[in-house]
Amino acid sequence: MITAAAPSRRDIAYRRFLLPTDRTAGTGDSPTDRATGAGHDLHGGDRELAPGDAGRPVLRDSWTTPPVRVGFPIAEVVPSWTADTPDGCWIEVELRGWHDDAPSTDWYVLARWAADDRAVQRTSVPGQGDGDARVDCDTLIVTGATVTGWQARVTSYRPVGSPAGPVIRSLGAVATGSTVPAATHEPEHGTGTERSAGRGTVLDVPRYSQRLHAGQHPQWGGGGDSWCSPTCTTMVLAYWGAAPAAERYAWVEPPGPRPAVVHAARHCYDHAYAGAGNWPFNTAYAGLHGVDAFVTRLRSLTEAEAFVAAGIPLIVSAAYRADEVPGLAYDTKGHLLVLVGFTADGDPVLNDPYAPDDDGVRRTVPRQPFEAAWQRGSGGVTYVLRPASVPLPPPPTQANW
Repeated sequence: MITAAAPSRRDIAYRRFLLPTDRTAGTGDSPTDRATGAGHDLHGGDRELAPGDAGRPVLRDSWTTPPVRVGFPIAEVVPSWTADTPDGCWIEVELRGWHDDAPSTDWYVLARWAADDRAVQRTSVPGQGDGDARVDCDTLIVTGATVTGWQARVTSYRPVGSPAGPVIRSLGAVATGSTVPAATHEPEHGTGTERSAGRGTVLDVPRYSQRLHAGQHPQWGGGGDSWCSPTCTTMVLAYWGAAPAAERYAWVEPPGPRPAVVHAARHCYDHAYAGAGNWPFNTAYAGLHGVDAFVTRLRSLTEAEAFVAAGIPLIVSAAYRADEVPGLAYDTKGHLLVLVGFTADGDPVLNDPYAPDDDGVRRTVPRQPFEAAWQRGSGGVTYVLRPASVPLPPPPTQANW
């Protein structure tokens, strides 16, 4: 059994830039806005030529955020974005650390991403690391540098002659520091002992089992044990009425029990990581379906209750041994679940895709051991997916959404 740790508060700060609204806050290569205004086309006129796949010439253009100073020593940064990439186009997302008035690390590539995989393989970039920082799939981990801020750069690529390039709609990141005693901080959303508006609320999120897909499509991870993240993303998109139209996944053959999950697994798949669990790849996929989507970290289930009260289910990443969280009788080094609500007593209600069938997906688990598994396993990693018309709850003073 997990013994609940003493209350703690982790420094967490999330910042996002929306394009084209925030275009002038950063710097770029004289980008132009699309006539629709729905995002930010980085391409305008002649740009630097760069080699694409198989030596094809491509046009390259970039936009860089201003430095984002967070006011605490950063241990990790996770980026996320939403974008559209026409056929043959892709984007590259980079991060670097910042301290005082200057960069404190080099640039590191966190993703080479495209909405589809027919022309470009979507991938993280392993093997990057030095004395300052290193890249662990979707996370920049600070090792030796002094980092109190971050800066992001998105570079878009399109083949010469392509009528349109990528359109960036959002680019942001969540920065986290080390855990410190709660006694040194004021509570962000009360003490956690009073009744929250989220308690006694369970959202009607559909229930999908990842294990129905065991052994299917090995080129995208093989379903079964490995498709928790795209299965959760598919559940929440369906909750919002934003699931892909049937013609989008008509390519799935045989169609199997739920072709929309197969479609999501393919389009979240990270070819370097060899899995569909890359955090920002899942939110970027969700962003293709008309919802706002980003990765952040929450400090506690008390913060999560505010989202449930607002009608927003969350996708959370946890790690635990079998039965450390009563009701979750399997080992996992990292698993995604949908937090759909809370009992009146504050216990979390989950859609756990690691069930043998859809009927077994809904589970209620004890609050303290699950919160410990979530915070310890991923530092509170959370995907937030919701239509832009649904307001987020008010953020805490140190805003992490």
